[in-house]
Amino acid sequence: MADYEQQSVVPKETALQALNTIIQLHFEKTLEKKRAVDLQKKELWKLFQFFFIFLSLIFAAQVQSPRLQCRHCWVPIGLLTLAHLVFYVSVAQTLRCINGFKYQRRCHKLTLGLATERLKQIKMRRNTELADETDDFEIHYQEPPESYFVKFKRNWALHFGFLILIYGFMVSSSVVLLCF
Repeated sequence: MADYEQQSVVPKETALQALNTIIQLHFEKTLEKKRAVDLQKKELWKLFQFFFIFLSLIFAAQVQSPRLQCRHCWVPIGLLTLAHLVFYVSVAQTLRCINGFKYQRRCHKLTLGLATERLKQIKMRRNTELADETDDFEIHYQEPPESYFVKFKRNWALHFGFLILIYGFMVSSSVVLLCF
């Protein structure tokens, strides 16, 4: 039985290597999530560019068309509504991906910080000869507090407030151009 207890004890060097591996893994995951966020942000900017090009085409068509009258204003308003709905869904999906990647990145950063701090403490105790066999080498996956989600809600509110403002402006300008 004593042989079994000795075999279940993990050597300190193996545990330190495991901590270094955890640190390296979470560092790589943090960088991976950062690249994913950057890619999604580029996609979001492309969506905004295409959307504003489409809006400018509708606006230019309204200004240059002598045949459109007030009774025809439902056509551009319908196109604007459809375009805004499609754009809303696209932005919502992209923001959901961005927020998911940011949340995962934050989790990896917290776990990375905890593992780095634990490794530093163990090395300091080892150097000062205070190390014992009961050092805790286990690192649990860390998650941010609930207050972290407020940042995401604020981001959503800004994007969709902007979309509603643009929609209101485009509909009112269509009515003014065609009816007055």
